[in-house]
Amino acid sequence: MQTLSIDAQLRERVRELLSRLCHGLYEREEAIKLALLTALAGESIFLLGPPGVGKSLIARRLKHAFRDGTSFEYLMSKFSTPDEVFGPVSIKKLKEEDRYERLTEHYLPGANVVFLDEIWKAGPAIQNALLTILNEKIYRNGDQDLRVNIRGIITASNELPPRNASLDPIWDRFLLRLELGNIRKFQNFVNMIVDTEDVYQVELPSEVQFSEAELVQFDTAINAVEVPAEVLNTIQVLKLRIDEHNDRPNNQDQQIPIHDRRWKKIVRLLRTSAFLNGRNRVDLMDCFLMIHCLWSRPEQKDLIEEMVTDAIRRHGYTMAVNLNLLKREVEDFEKDVNEEIRVKHTVAEEQLLVVQEDYYELIKEDQQFEGFLVPVKQFRQLNLEDTQVINFFDAKGNLVNRLRAKQGLGMFSIEVLHNDRSHTYSLRTKKGERQEIIFKKPHPVLQKYWEERFEQIRSYLRKQEENLRNNLPEELEFLEHNLFVDARYAEVVKSNLQEVQEALQKVGLGLEKVQFSYAG
Repeated sequence: MQTLSIDAQLRERVRELLSRLCHGLYEREEAIKLALLTALAGESIFLLGPPGVGKSLIARRLKHAFRDGTSFEYLMSKFSTPDEVFGPVSIKKLKEEDRYERLTEHYLPGANVVFLDEIWKAGPAIQNALLTILNEKIYRNGDQDLRVNIRGIITASNELPPRNASLDPIWDRFLLRLELGNIRKFQNFVNMIVDTEDVYQVELPSEVQFSEAELVQFDTAINAVEVPAEVLNTIQVLKLRIDEHNDRPNNQDQQIPIHDRRWKKIVRLLRTSAFLNGRNRVDLMDCFLMIHCLWSRPEQKDLIEEMVTDAIRRHGYTMAVNLNLLKREVEDFEKDVNEEIRVKHTVAEEQLLVVQEDYYELIKEDQQFEGFLVPVKQFRQLNLEDTQVINFFDAKGNLVNRLRAKQGLGMFSIEVLHNDRSHTYSLRTKKGERQEIIFKKPHPVLQKYWEERFEQIRSYLRKQEENLRNNLPEELEFLEHNLFVDARYAEVVKSNLQEVQEALQKVGLGLEKVQFSYAG
């Protein structure tokens, strides 16, 4: 792991920008933040919600994040034509140059921020043109490929795309998917309905807005953001879990289709989040953004959140420090040492004979009381000091007596109280064997080899402990202040880190125990 770098100036600028964009809005902060994130990542976001919950407002506000930003907004219908979205055909070009070319200025190809409402009502011609814009930022204008400078594409609908294969490609292009509903908190609702500010007007100083030159620089810097092992491993675990879910026969109607292109775009999004948070390295907190990228139906959101959270809690730093590899190394080392220094030895001894699977047998030559079989469980509870009531059985397993008894002074004996007198009886035994471990001192050459192996493992272990100790405090300090992720997820990351630190200490103790076994 490399030392974390925090660009506090950029982070503060983004924080100020988000604060101003969210001013006067209620319960729409997450949508604004994710819309800005996707715009700076060069991706798109889909908003699912009923009319009147502020979907178009988010797009109109987003354009103010860019200096000289222009926006294009359009409500789709089944009668919408490409002319209305991409611009009319130039009559002049058609007449004078016999060229079919659209006038794109003031239309979608000429905007920085685009909002397309009721996207699923668009016809095939509009959808096909949108595919290349969404994926490659290219619009085919006549016989020319026009590279568009669209930073953010926000689409919306009050419904999901119908189950139609023709809509799958465009649905897959929307990297982030967010559900919007009516305002839930009563006080926010009251504040919203009495507020007289024009929510569509935002005053932003130019120093917090992004210029085109800066955005070009950002693209290069985002590509240079490091994706560390703990993040890559978390993504791999998550992908495996989703594949396992899709492979289960009873989940055929609840498939979560995630293609390779989407995973690549997700990594770009995580890099953008890290960069805007002022970091040169993605962290596990950024990974929670995947919750918005992986569901296909709203009912899958809880499952996706559970998968992402579980992958981070159980595998985050665990795999980054190769904890499982360390455990196996120590276990293999212990096994090799034990096979050499621990010698099994068979010892002959007298053992209590168990009859009828549940009883010990008293060797009785007198007839002081009836019964000569004692339950094994009851006999094992006896001690030399206190007497307990014991059941005595005959040869047929019938309960014939209940007397107080305690452990006898002699080995394998019992002292029974009957008629105010004490009677001591031996229990029947058999010849048996037990395994005994004898420790032998290893050969000096072998012990020297073990010491070298011990030092190698301990050195690697200390290196991993040092990585956690020296490289993560700065990252942990900012976990709860991620600009795009809810602070409540920070506890999941901290929990995983604490578990890894404790596990490393446990592995270290196990390693020292192995050394003591051959050198002590």
